[in-house]
Amino acid sequence: MGIVGYVGHRNALPIVIEALKRLEYRGYDSSGCGIIHDGKLQIYKKTGRIIELERSLPEPNACNGNVAIGHTRWATHGGPTEINSHPHADCTGTLAVVHNGIIDNYQLLKQRLEKLGHTFQSDTDTEVIAHLIEQYRKTTDNMEDAIREALKAIEGTYGLVVISEDEPDRLFCVRKGSPIIIGVSDKEMFVTSDVNAIVSHTSRVVYLQDHEMAVISKDGMDITTMDKTHVDPLISTVDWDITAIDKGDYKHFMLKEIFEQPTTIANGFRTRINEELSTARLGGLNLPMSELRKVKQIHLVACGTSYHAAMIGKYMIEDMARIPVHAEIASEYRYRNPIIPDDTLVFVISQSGETADTLAALREVKAKGATVLGITNVVGSTIARETDGGTYIHAGSEIGVASTKAFTSQVTILTLLSILLGQAALSEPYRWS
Repeated sequence: MGIVGYVGHRNALPIVIEALKRLEYRGYDSSGCGIIHDGKLQIYKKTGRIIELERSLPEPNACNGNVAIGHTRWATHGGPTEINSHPHADCTGTLAVVHNGIIDNYQLLKQRLEKLGHTFQSDTDTEVIAHLIEQYRKTTDNMEDAIREALKAIEGTYGLVVISEDEPDRLFCVRKGSPIIIGVSDKEMFVTSDVNAIVSHTSRVVYLQDHEMAVISKDGMDITTMDKTHVDPLISTVDWDITAIDKGDYKHFMLKEIFEQPTTIANGFRTRINEELSTARLGGLNLPMSELRKVKQIHLVACGTSYHAAMIGKYMIEDMARIPVHAEIASEYRYRNPIIPDDTLVFVISQSGETADTLAALREVKAKGATVLGITNVVGSTIARETDGGTYIHAGSEIGVASTKAFTSQVTILTLLSILLGQAALSEPYRWS
């Protein structure tokens, strides 16, 4: 599922539709958008491809405004229908939300809200959020406070964007366990769950962290924690441009990314070979050779394709460094209370740096006091921020669902890591003759 949003000086709807199209590769069964037009909220939804949504929109002069949100949906709670598509509105039709994640207690909340007189239109968990905010708006004139109170009642995960007729020049964004990224530009701002959606407009982004809320206008953003503590935003630069998400002359993105592998593998090796000492250079690990020599066991934790890279890494590290390595599936590792001795080094591997199970495993391991390092592709991602160190694979944007270049780039980094650990295991550095 994908989220996009815009606030600025231009007509928002074409920008949101374009951004949704850049998220089509993620898969979806329906889409929708909401816009504040002449102070009134208008919502449009359609099943099928985004082109169907685009065709259903009124003429620009009948539907324009400077604030809009959009969403692509895979059906989870409720079937793939227009009613179940996002955005979802409250009873008054003046407030709308788009949401990624799962609300675990939505049925209980829905029952309580129905007893208070709320009427629901969809079968989704997301609609509960809109009605909760509406309910708390009855006791406060402050939209931020209403959203905070609503989210206190929610159990689950969310990447959430809210627009309202009461605040027609703002977007309200909150994150807990599902990515929200803010794009920064001149007199306009963007919101998305996937940076590929907005990279054609800006390369300057802020990765919202869990339990943070951003109130965004065309002039900037105000980020606070859920207890209203101010947060200074850290602006990162995306290291790929629009050409990275354009398939060019290739028939499809997977073919393009297959042929990009020689370049991305070379990028993985670049500046990371120390020929004088016949070893690898991975300074981002933040571990001197003296600390690496103390490592007696390694856990490689990942999901999906990254887990398969971890299995290859296991063989290489054990062969070169003679250190026991466990390749672990993050979705199992996070729940089984793993034993992590003091001399264990844990690596979490994720292309996006936002993989939910891998991120949960990371936090579980850190809570046990272990050193956790990351191997990821996205600068500024949650895993990159929360690990004690690590390294980027520098594969650029990967659009194809079947991973190709990210996989081989992960194997490249694990090869370098194997060489580095192998040298650390020697009493005297090995030098090529």
